[in-house]
Amino acid sequence: MAPYESDDAAGAVQDEDLRSGRRKAARYVVPVAVVGVAAATIGLVPALAASGDPDLPKITAQQLIEKIAKSDVQQMSGTVKISTDLGLPNLGGLESSLASGAAQGRDGSSADPTSKLTELVSGTHTLRVAADGPDRQKLSLLESGAEYSLIHNGKNVWGYDSKSNEVYHGTGAASGKEHRAEPPATPKDFAEKALKSVDDTTSVTVDGTVQVAGRDAYKLLIKPKQSGTTVGAISIAVDAKTGQPLKFTLTPKSGGAAVLDAGFTQVSFGKPAASTFDFTPPKGAKVTEEKQGSKVPEHAPKGGEDFAKGMQGSTVLGKGWTSVATFDTGAKGGMPSGSQGGAFGGFLGSLGDKVSGKFGKGTVFSTRLVNALITDDGKVYAGAVTKDALVKAANEGK
Repeated sequence: MAPYESDDAAGAVQDEDLRSGRRKAARYVVPVAVVGVAAATIGLVPALAASGDPDLPKITAQQLIEKIAKSDVQQMSGTVKISTDLGLPNLGGLESSLASGAAQGRDGSSADPTSKLTELVSGTHTLRVAADGPDRQKLSLLESGAEYSLIHNGKNVWGYDSKSNEVYHGTGAASGKEHRAEPPATPKDFAEKALKSVDDTTSVTVDGTVQVAGRDAYKLLIKPKQSGTTVGAISIAVDAKTGQPLKFTLTPKSGGAAVLDAGFTQVSFGKPAASTFDFTPPKGAKVTEEKQGSKVPEHAPKGGEDFAKGMQGSTVLGKGWTSVATFDTGAKGGMPSGSQGGAFGGFLGSLGDKVSGKFGKGTVFSTRLVNALITDDGKVYAGAVTKDALVKAANEGK
C-alpha cells in the first residue's frame, strides 16, 4: 500500500473527550452541559491559516502518529484563531443571563479561568499563546477593546480580565497539588487524545501536505468507520520538522461549515522573553484568591448540583465514535420546563424534540456535533451521535 494510502486504525476521540467534557460541564445544566461535552471534542484544538502543498518526503500514517508522539517542543509562541459553529440557536436574553452568571466564576471573579475560557465554545476568537517549559505558559484571549490573560509561572496562576479590572490568583497550595494552567488549546495535548486509543473504529490516513502559518506540514486525516456518529472527519496538520500539530479541523457528518476550525496564524518555536510570564496586579484591581475545595458555584441554575452529581457518576455505553455517556440526574419528571423552568425551561422546550421508546419518554437536545437525550425519569444520554443512536442506546441501556 502506498505511503499516502495507509489505513492504520487510531482510537476514537469519544471516550476520553466525553470524560473531559463531563468534568468541564459539571457546573451547568443542560443544554449548557451539552455544549460542555462538545467543548471536550473542541478540546482537540490546535490551528488555522493553511496554504500551499509543499513537496515533503513520503510518510505513512503510523510514522506520522509516531512523529507526533515523539515531539518534545518546550518553547513556542504564536497567534491562534478559533472558530466554533455548533449550530446553536440564538439564546437572546437567556444567553446573556447564563454568560453573566458564568462570568463570575466558581470563586466569584470574572477573571476565573474556569468560566472565562468557556467563551471559546462559540463564535470566532483570537488567542496569543506562549510556553517555556512545563512551568511557564501564557494564554491571552483578545476581545473588542479588552483582553483576558491566563498566566502560569511556577506555582502561581494568574487570570486578569482588563474589562472588569479583576484578577484571579491561584497556587498549588490552594488545591493541595501542583497547579497547572496549561492552555486548553494546546496542540500536542489534544492531538494525543485523538490518537490515544487504537481499535478498529477509526481510519487514519495521510492526506497530502499543506503549509500552515508559513511552515510545511503533513495532513493526518481521521475518519470514523462506524455509522451513527455525527463526526464526519478530523484533519490535523502536523509540522514536518517538529511533529507539533499546527491545524485542527472537525467537520460534521451532516456537511456544511466545520464545527471547529482552529489553528496558528503565526507560530515560532524560539524561547519567549522571560518577561512574557511576569505579572503584577494593576493598581486598583480587585484580586480574588482561589478558594481551597471550590465546588459548584451558587449561581448555577436550580437543579445544577444534582445534574453535576449525576455527571460525575456517569458510565459509557458502546465504544468508539458511537459511545454514549449516561448518568442519572435524580430529577424525576425530566428537566424543568414551562413556567416552572422560567426562561431556561422555555428555552429547553423550544430546542428539544420529544421522543419515546422502551426507555419511556424524553427530549433530545441537539447541536451539530453533540446530542443529549433527557428522559422523563431523570436519566441523561449524551454523545457525538445521531438522535436515533441516542434512542437506541437508551432502549438498550434500559
